[in-house]
Amino acid sequence: MDAAANDASPVLIVGAGPTGLAAAMSLARAHIPVRLIDKAMRPNPYSRAIGIQARTLELLEQHRLVERFLERGHRARAANLFSNGMRLAQLDFDPLHTRYPYLLFLDQSVTERLLTEHLAEFGVTVERGVELTMFSQGAAGIQATLRRADGHTETLRPSYMIAADGAHSAIRHRLGLSFTGKTFEQTFLLADLHAETDWPEDEFHIFASGEGLVALFPMGHGRHRLIADHAAEPAGGVSRAMLATPAVLGEPPLNSVPAPSLEACKALIARRVRERVDVSDLAWSSYFHVNSRMVERLRVGRIFLAGDAAHVHSPAGAQGMNTGIQEAFNLGWKLALVLKGAAPDRLLDTYHLERHPIERDVLRQTGFITQMAEADHGPLKLLRERVMPVLAALGPLRDAARLTISELSIQYRRSPLTFERVLDGGPRAGERAPDALVHVVDGPLGRAPGVGCIYDLHDPAFFSLFLLVPPLPVDETPLDPAAKHAPPPDAELERLAAEVETLLPGAVRIWRITDTTGDGGPALAESYGRTRPSFYLVRPDGYISARGRTGSDLHGLARHCEAWFAVSGEIPEQAAL
Repeated sequence: MDAAANDASPVLIVGAGPTGLAAAMSLARAHIPVRLIDKAMRPNPYSRAIGIQARTLELLEQHRLVERFLERGHRARAANLFSNGMRLAQLDFDPLHTRYPYLLFLDQSVTERLLTEHLAEFGVTVERGVELTMFSQGAAGIQATLRRADGHTETLRPSYMIAADGAHSAIRHRLGLSFTGKTFEQTFLLADLHAETDWPEDEFHIFASGEGLVALFPMGHGRHRLIADHAAEPAGGVSRAMLATPAVLGEPPLNSVPAPSLEACKALIARRVRERVDVSDLAWSSYFHVNSRMVERLRVGRIFLAGDAAHVHSPAGAQGMNTGIQEAFNLGWKLALVLKGAAPDRLLDTYHLERHPIERDVLRQTGFITQMAEADHGPLKLLRERVMPVLAALGPLRDAARLTISELSIQYRRSPLTFERVLDGGPRAGERAPDALVHVVDGPLGRAPGVGCIYDLHDPAFFSLFLLVPPLPVDETPLDPAAKHAPPPDAELERLAAEVETLLPGAVRIWRITDTTGDGGPALAESYGRTRPSFYLVRPDGYISARGRTGSDLHGLARHCEAWFAVSGEIPEQAAL
């Protein structure tokens, strides 16, 4: 089960959904041994979360995995909101500055299969039919008891444990952590079916009316996901205890609850959608309630919570699965550094510091969107039908909405892991590292000079230190982009590179890059500003930890690395928690 030969105790990951799989992938890439268990004997076949956002696709690209998703997924480039038959707003994703200006719709079951197959390439397999029955932690660490389907038990002492075991997390319950929030009163309907419509198949549609809310998401080849609130309940009613919650809590429908029929779906659409929608071939359906809840802390000693174990909320905006995957990537590189003895334990505290505020924002935003979309009277209906069209016409607000939904706006600028100095443009420390087309002057592993992209150079098992040097004068720029001509090295940047490599032995890859022209990505100056020489230190999870220029900034970067990414370091005053 180990990702590599390693005498260290493995990290135990409980739950093999997208979050657990992503955590295992992040650790395995860094050669950290993992055990990934799931009490289910087989993967869940039901299509639950279906939307993969642009930021998640960028991270999958850096893990050299995105093409497999793009081949199987369906791209939606615009969202439409209707109310009582009138289109209030259309939000298109084309203006996003990313290689993925769309929402990719893909069955969660396929997402899990692709992640599982990728994990197998690292020698990690999911141990199915294995349940965590007991655990304790104390000064000596964690002791866990695992039970297989045949009744065989095993005692394990993992180095750390990640609870990715869903909204009903047994680990969270045993830790005594509260799961605060609320359950929306409405019953919701979920269905996967075939639908013929008159609108483009690369757009999704949300319809609000006095009858309630209907959303139709294209999955390709005529397949659609239908979500509706205020849905008619099965005969005799449905109690909350009986309801399955596949879209939010990740459970299959219960046999005791009659699933919505194709006729029920047709009748609901006929009442609420004033467009032609002919549905057929119902593949799967269920009723569920929407919860909006989150845990108060993400770390308890050597145990971390992630994904639905840490937060559940409305499916509005397709944020849940993406949030869990990005949490896994945030935690994975930090655990890897600590387990390798290359960083102090306090680095792990930044997982809660960075991710908990994002979870809180997601709950607030998705809850508000759900309540506004389904309002049939009062201020929220007025806001939806009168104010939203005006706001949607304002460019800056449309841009902000695109960035929020796509999760490209997620940032950690207030994190203690950031070292920020003002440059002429470019992303700030704590923000996502954007892609850019660059001329590689030199790099690690004997990399020859040539043209490449930032995302091709960055390996999520390492930090990447990008040293941006002035471009060659126009009359000296070689016609052959792979020619070995290069700007003269900057002495201060070279000293910085040597010091960072000493502070982060085996954990950083250093690239000296400069501007170039051509297709394949935005220009370096467009993405990273025009200050030359300068540096950007990119974290393994694709966010910028530090940036600056020569001079005193170089000493500051060294101190920053020493404080957070070296065991013997002390926290400087400006970086203290």
